[in-house]
Amino acid sequence: MEYKNLPDLQGWAALRAVVEKGGVSVAAKILNIGQPAVTKRLRALENCYGLKLMERSGNRLKLTEAGEKVYVLAVQTLDRQLALREELQHMARGETGMRLEVSFSIGEHLLPDILLQFSEQYPQFKVESRMAYSRQIQADLAMGMANLALLEYAPDHPDVLVQKWADDELWLVCGVRHVLFGSGMLPVEELKDLSYVLRERRSSPRVALDDALTYIGITDLNIAMEVGSTDTIVEMLAHGKHVSFLPKFAVEDKVREGGLFHIKVVGFRIKRTLWIARNRSSLDHPVAEAFIQMLRSKPTGYIQS
Repeated sequence: MEYKNLPDLQGWAALRAVVEKGGVSVAAKILNIGQPAVTKRLRALENCYGLKLMERSGNRLKLTEAGEKVYVLAVQTLDRQLALREELQHMARGETGMRLEVSFSIGEHLLPDILLQFSEQYPQFKVESRMAYSRQIQADLAMGMANLALLEYAPDHPDVLVQKWADDELWLVCGVRHVLFGSGMLPVEELKDLSYVLRERRSSPRVALDDALTYIGITDLNIAMEVGSTDTIVEMLAHGKHVSFLPKFAVEDKVREGGLFHIKVVGFRIKRTLWIARNRSSLDHPVAEAFIQMLRSKPTGYIQS
C-alpha cells in the first residue's frame, strides 16, 4: 500500500481548529502559527483529497459534505495520537497506566469505591478514568483510545472483547411523598398513569427501559422531564410528584434507608447485565489484567445482591 500521498497531522489539526474555534484567526492563535500557514495547511489537505473541505457561508467557514467526513477522521486520529503520546510518556517515566472509560451511572455510583480499592491493592498502577455514553465508549475501545471499560450494555464490535461483570436491574422508585410510597404490587397497565422523570434517551438505563416497555406494548409514558444525572433525579423524586426507573445499584441504599420506595410491578422486571469490555490489543495489558482480577474476585462487591 502507498502511504506517501496521505495527509499529515498538521493538516488535520488545522481543519479541526478552524471548525471547533470558529475561524482561521482563532485557529492560528491556538496552533501558534500565522493565518497564512493555517490557510496553506487547509489547501494542502484539500489537494490531498481532491475535494473542497470548507466553503464560506456569510462571514463563516463551514464544512462541505466531504469536509464532514474528513473532520470526523481528523478528530478520531488526533485524539488517538494524543492518547498514544500520553501512554508512551508514562512508559518513559517508568509508570504503568491504563485508560478506563465507564458509563455515567457506573461512574457516579460505583467507580469511586472501585478506584479506591484498586489504588490500595495496586499503588504502582495508575488509572485515568472518564465517563461517556456507551456508544462513545465502544468507539473509543475499538480505536484503542481506551484500554478497558465498564458498561451497562455489551458492545458489539469484532475488536472488543466482552465479559460479564455483575447482574443488575432497573427499579421503579418514588420518594416518600408520593402516593405510591409503601404501596403493594402495581398492575402493569397502571404504568401509563404515572408521571416520570427519566434519564435522557442516549443513556444506557433509558435504552434498556425503552426496549423493555416496547416489548410489552407500552410506548407512551407520561414523561415530565428528562435529566442527565441519576443523582439529580433522586433529588427530584423527594418532591413527591414523579417516579423513575433507575439502576438498582444506584438507589438500593436509599431504598433500604427509607428515602426511596421500590414499586414492584406485576409481571414486569427489567433485568440486565453489567459488562467489562476491552480492546483485543489490550489482552495482555498488566493494569487491565489486575483491574479485572480485582473485579472478578468480588463480582458483586460493589453491587448489593
